[in-house]
Amino acid sequence: MTGQMTLAEEPSLSRCRKQTKRQRFLVEMDVLVSWARLVALIEPHYPKGGSGRKPMPLERILRIHFLQQWFGYSDPGMEEALYEM
Repeated sequence: MTGQMTLAEEPSLSRCRKQTKRQRFLVEMDVLVSWARLVALIEPHYPKGGSGRKPMPLERILRIHFLQQWFGYSDPGMEEALYEM
């Protein structure tokens, strides 16, 4: 059973969506930060995991940490922002 489409999902309206400040910032962040170089630098020191839970991917952790610092989020604030995105 499929649910009813919302206005945001309407194909004719999705192209007209204005980019938010957060979306513009994230695009700029991808242009300015060399994620591959940072990952290569940190990866030898990042836990590989053993038995038990696998560690989160390093690049994801870096992005979350950078966003937390740039937007001034606390840990719970960052968690909430991630759920909103």
